[in-house]
Amino acid sequence: MLYSAVTDFDIPFSDTSWRGALKSEFERPDYQRIVSFLRSETERGAIIYPPQNLIFNAFNLTPFSKVKVVILGQDPYHGLGQAMGLSFSVPAGVKLPPSLKNIFAEIQHDLGGDLRTLGALDDWAAQGVLLLNTVLTVENGLAASHAKKGWEAFTDGAIRQLSAQRRGVVYMLWGSHAQKKIDIINQRDNMVLTAPHPSPLAAYRGFIGCKHFSKANQYLQESGVAPIFWAGRPAVQ
Repeated sequence: MLYSAVTDFDIPFSDTSWRGALKSEFERPDYQRIVSFLRSETERGAIIYPPQNLIFNAFNLTPFSKVKVVILGQDPYHGLGQAMGLSFSVPAGVKLPPSLKNIFAEIQHDLGGDLRTLGALDDWAAQGVLLLNTVLTVENGLAASHAKKGWEAFTDGAIRQLSAQRRGVVYMLWGSHAQKKIDIINQRDNMVLTAPHPSPLAAYRGFIGCKHFSKANQYLQESGVAPIFWAGRPAVQ
């Protein structure tokens, strides 16, 4: 079954560049704490999303050396069939969550063209967009249920390593939760863009109209880097 509980803890992390960059993070007590927590939750019968093979999907699809843009989310979607290990993304065919609808609305508002309808953002990941949640797992039906269990220290470590070793990366920080990470980002050598969260409660308080997507592409092009094609591939009929 695709969306099942984690059954063991040899979690696939196939990208060698990230594995090398995060070697020290895997050895820290916080990572061991999250592994122990996931094991105990599974033993009591909890259903955990995303599926085990997708927990590190953001890292596996966007190698360390290829990251152009970072979009920070909070934790995975907690409904059946939604989480795929990429912030804000849902598998093809799954109904678009409200925040993702607003992201697509801003892309159209900013760049013009057709409104994107495909919720799977793996095409962004392939182009160099690291779609990273600060917490990488969640229990079925319980938002933020795995917050403060150890993931935040691990993902903060990833951001620190990326910020320290890479230059010219665009960080999109939407909402207060993501903006708390500003202090661990090297703002001198990277671009940091902030806006309200794209959720329905905040999107029209400044997210719609923020023009982050055109600003990111302009920055990348001025740095001699290929821009991101945000519109994505057409939805499969």
